Amino acid sequence: MFRTLLVANRGEIACRVIRTARRMGLVAVAVHSEADADAPHVRQAHRAVCIGASPATESYLNIDALLAAAAKTDADAIHPGYGFLSENADFAAACEGAGRIFVGPSPEAIRAMGSKIEAKNRVAAAGTPVVPGYQGEDTSPATLRAEAARIGFPLLVKASAGGGGKGMRLARNEGELEGAVAAARREAASAFGDDAVLLERYLTAPKHIEVQLLADHHGKRLLLFDRVCSVQRRHKKVIEEAPAPTVTEELRQTMGAAAIRAAKAIHYRGAGTVEFIAEGGEFHFMEMNTRLQVEHPVTEMVVRVCQDGSEAPLDLVEWQLRVAAGEALPFTQEELAMRGHAVEARVYAENPRRRFLPSSGQLARVAFAGGDGVRVDAGVETGSDVPVHYDPMLAKVIAHGKDRTQAIERLGQALADSELAGVEHNIAYLRRVLAHDDFRGGEYTTGLAEAHAADLTPPASPFAPVIAAIARLGVGDGNPWAATDAFRLNLPPEVSFSVRQGRDRVEVSLCLAAAGSIEAQLSAAKGEPQTWLLDSIDVAGNAFEARVQYEDGTTQGLAARLLRRSEDIFVTQSGETERIAFASKDPGNFGTVGDPGGRIVAPMPGQIATVSVASGDRVKADQPLLTLEAMKMEHSIRAPAAGVVKEVLCKPGERVEDGAELVVLDS
Repeated sequence: MFRTLLVANRGEIACRVIRTARRMGLVAVAVHSEADADAPHVRQAHRAVCIGASPATESYLNIDALLAAAAKTDADAIHPGYGFLSENADFAAACEGAGRIFVGPSPEAIRAMGSKIEAKNRVAAAGTPVVPGYQGEDTSPATLRAEAARIGFPLLVKASAGGGGKGMRLARNEGELEGAVAAARREAASAFGDDAVLLERYLTAPKHIEVQLLADHHGKRLLLFDRVCSVQRRHKKVIEEAPAPTVTEELRQTMGAAAIRAAKAIHYRGAGTVEFIAEGGEFHFMEMNTRLQVEHPVTEMVVRVCQDGSEAPLDLVEWQLRVAAGEALPFTQEELAMRGHAVEARVYAENPRRRFLPSSGQLARVAFAGGDGVRVDAGVETGSDVPVHYDPMLAKVIAHGKDRTQAIERLGQALADSELAGVEHNIAYLRRVLAHDDFRGGEYTTGLAEAHAADLTPPASPFAPVIAAIARLGVGDGNPWAATDAFRLNLPPEVSFSVRQGRDRVEVSLCLAAAGSIEAQLSAAKGEPQTWLLDSIDVAGNAFEARVQYEDGTTQGLAARLLRRSEDIFVTQSGETERIAFASKDPGNFGTVGDPGGRIVAPMPGQIATVSVASGDRVKADQPLLTLEAMKMEHSIRAPAAGVVKEVLCKPGERVEDGAELVVLDS
């Protein structure tokens, strides 16, 4: 076994690899960009090296800087994690050329399967069914149009070197093809340094099923069974589980055999995943990921090694390291078994109510809940910065149970008990997915998130502004009028607040009612005013409790956790956090014409990728105006209403800050 391991990644996967390396007695070396100087993975390692500026192209994608860090720290081996350079054959070859062990397959295997085009050609030749499409080298506009017509719409334009939903666009008809190809190329070039694309028929109701493999240098190739990753939004996985529900044993065996054939054909070693798309009892090969997957914990939670009358869990990272060091796998296929069920939820810094736009900033509080059968793989902690330069995933919460129902319930409760404040996040969205009937039934497909988008999008909490307003008064017994600084004769005491909830202005009025209860009225720009009676109010430290009485006589308990930061109060209820700002400035409104000038502003910091309009152009409602690249994804900025472009205030390649004015529309 080697002595020193350099982890060429960041965030939760770097923390994950460092944890296993330390347990094995290895010296763990972290690398970091300038933006990540104080990140948790840096402190968890034995040593750390800065490898460049904040953009990934100048740090985590810089092969020379990574190899220099390995030389500086005498690292024997380099673990690439996932993303970045994990499936880059040139990086694997450069590691070996520098005398460092690359923890992963050979450069030849990565080249064979790292290109979706080459991979499909190889497995098709071996007899494995593939999704109909076009993987040719000629990707000229004329050829792509002709091939698209042959395949038929709708179809996917996919980056050949892609992964994680990046470099992937849906073209529903011929008119969308050119734009989809251009967008996929730009995103692929930015994320992977390769803009090659392929075309693939878009299956309308498929299941996304993966088979986990583990292979050594001595010819042993093992199946670690399957998992399903069909809860996806914009082709990005959100929730995964193992084993795949509703998959028959016959289909499981057939896919497993196909995966082993693929690994054998390229002399694969290490941990890898073969991905299939299944529909109507048939399955098709999609791609092979020659690396560790984000969702590997659900496999680790259910797989057991059964030897000598005992059972032990399997650490995939440990066996990646042991295989890389030349060790043989000491167990057989017959000694591997599945126990129970596991479900994983990916926690992202994004706003589900604003088209899942990524969110950046400093995390004021991070407290993920544990519990029986619950595991948390996090790359952030209280005080961590969430930069704009990288993928917005913050953590993964994984739950194991004796069966699927128990695993789902444990995961839902762990999410509900978690606190995350400082950036927007998707915990409430994840809980709604877990509670949805289609997910609970297990028959769901990759269309779940889009088909039920309205049901899954969490509404803004109507109680959060009221809770924050009561807490703002700062009276622990819940009776703000017990103090004598606002005494008035003959009139019920009343206090009003103007707050900002997200980008909406909300008016809150609190009036003392009988027996110390409070009548609260909430007024927002959208919807009718709402009135509730709150009693049994208790504000103790960071905890809030009350009972809400409705007009029909029913009651409801109300509980929240509070976090005060300057003029803001973060209100966390059942895992969902609302930021309530007590400020008078106009928050503006992204995506709508906020004034006669029709200001369209940047929803987050980022870089302008394209501008589709010019001064004087007439535009329709929802017409794309420009695209903004942030957190390794492109985001379309669209016209909120029909109008005329009065002025364009940005250009491609320009970096902009959150709230920067981009386009002025005259409606």
